[in-house]
Amino acid sequence: MSAEILKFPTPKEACDDSRRVVENAVVRLLKSKPFYGHLLLAFRRRVAVGKHAVGVTVANGTPILSVDPDRFSEYTADEQQAMLEHGIKHLLHLHPVRGCGQHRLTWDVATDLAINPFIENMPEQAPFPAKYQLEDGLAAEEYARLLTPAFDTGNLEGAGIGNADRDTGGQHGEGFEELLDEQAISCPIDDHQIWSEADSTPECLAEQAVRDLVREAHRKAHGEVPEDIKEVVQGWLAPPTIPWRQVLSQFIGTAGRIGRQSTWQRQHRRFQHNTPGTRKRRQLNLLVAIDVSESTDEGPLRESFARELLQISRGRDSLITVLYAHSRIRRIDQFRSSQAVVEVFHGGGFTDLRPVFEYARQMHPLPAAIIYLTDGFGPAPEEMEFPTLWVLTPEGEKPVKWGVELRLGEG
Repeated sequence: MSAEILKFPTPKEACDDSRRVVENAVVRLLKSKPFYGHLLLAFRRRVAVGKHAVGVTVANGTPILSVDPDRFSEYTADEQQAMLEHGIKHLLHLHPVRGCGQHRLTWDVATDLAINPFIENMPEQAPFPAKYQLEDGLAAEEYARLLTPAFDTGNLEGAGIGNADRDTGGQHGEGFEELLDEQAISCPIDDHQIWSEADSTPECLAEQAVRDLVREAHRKAHGEVPEDIKEVVQGWLAPPTIPWRQVLSQFIGTAGRIGRQSTWQRQHRRFQHNTPGTRKRRQLNLLVAIDVSESTDEGPLRESFARELLQISRGRDSLITVLYAHSRIRRIDQFRSSQAVVEVFHGGGFTDLRPVFEYARQMHPLPAAIIYLTDGFGPAPEEMEFPTLWVLTPEGEKPVKWGVELRLGEG
């Protein structure tokens, strides 16, 4: 009788298998709920090893899905799909950026209470209103107000509840999760710590990024939207009320935040009192591309955009590189914020958006961000590491799923 030989997977094979579990969950979501699936396909994904299986945030205007494949694999197929839907709903409701002034743990639990009752197959340990003797269907801010008396908000880090012992310097002797377990209630099972990355994105810009995602997913799903979020989606599909100049200004402001310096002088945006924060040194190395093909040869439009760009960039140390391009780069200009020279270059021909991004990769130093004024009709790279703002003409179309869309004339 021959002995059976057991073959154990190599570390690489095991890693590939766990990542395949994530891909399979996304595919199942795409088949069962196409709108959610198409939304998720537009997220930038990253692997993060930690105590949570998944987490969703928006950083520098880019929606991000963070996954620990091994922990994700511990859940059933239905639970995996539910947790992906959970993360998507956090972003649709802008929970990562709406918690300014809220105690972190209070806000973390409140946002989960607002969405979990409407998600099938969520793991049992996830927070639900009934576990807190609260009713379903309230907004996150309402739950936060009702939860506040139960949570000790004196801890600056927001890392605990209950009593803080003054004899130990105000440090909590028990952790948040342990106290919740004792009280038979629960804390978020997805990663809310990464919501701090949303601090780099102004709410206006985050709204624009989510609006872009919703529009594209709605189109690809042929208008099929889950019943419980139809009202939310209709709100995202409505014309924005944010002036395009404000979006442009906030995008440039975000792009200029390079380098951090510790300080006690900055008030933390998630708390009402001073905490150890950061002072951002504002520098701006910006690449601006102007599509000069015949389809975007609109002088007043370009002049309005150029004037606004110059106005925003004044008053800070900045270097702006301007590329005039259609199928190739026709002209390159550089100026600093102190130079108020605006020229309109007339080109012609068809559009290829790729040369601008190839040029960006060769720049020294690399640009903090790219702003591209175009109608969007032309080939573009499949992915891009630089934060990109597509400034589209009124009839233009966003050429790829990445980047933030801004349409001139809106708002």
